[in-house]
Amino acid sequence: MAMDDVRVCFVGDSFVAGVGDSEYLGWAGRLAAGTARAALTAYNLGVRRQTSSEIRDRWLSECAPRLPSGCAGHVVFAFGTNDTTVEDGSVRIDLSESAENLATMLKECAETGWRAMVVGPPPIEDAGQNERTARLDRSFADICLGAGVPYVAVFAELSGNAVWAEEVRNGDGAHPDSGGYRELAELTRPAWDTWIADS
Repeated sequence: MAMDDVRVCFVGDSFVAGVGDSEYLGWAGRLAAGTARAALTAYNLGVRRQTSSEIRDRWLSECAPRLPSGCAGHVVFAFGTNDTTVEDGSVRIDLSESAENLATMLKECAETGWRAMVVGPPPIEDAGQNERTARLDRSFADICLGAGVPYVAVFAELSGNAVWAEEVRNGDGAHPDSGGYRELAELTRPAWDTWIADS
């Protein structure tokens, strides 16, 4: 039975925070704004530069006070691009560790009784990093399939999206402006609408 008090935590990195968006909505804000559910409460818990390991360490303690018992608690996880960034000659987080981090968070989320959805990492203006991110995207999709959690793979679609590519190129090489985030939100919306309606 649907509950009147539906709450969603968007947990992730700078893309979740909407960095670069001159309208300060990002894709998470646009999804929430376009939801036909008056009782929806959305919390943005995106932190710039954070890897899946850093998010794994903080997500539960940040979500717990925002998703108390008695509400329909939801968590949207979205991260991974920072994991595939090379710093000091090596990637920040190995693919196997990234996969383990996601699997752990999904397990913890299920144990807590909250419903999860995962949005995959997007491409940036770095061909080498995009190859690593594409592998991570496939790994995340497999983990979500095994966990029975909806996974929105946006990497391939955004790789061929002219608006996303142009705004990332004109920005800092990673983050788009409002047009790119609008494209990402629309890619995510079909899965989101189905997921949030079933509350």
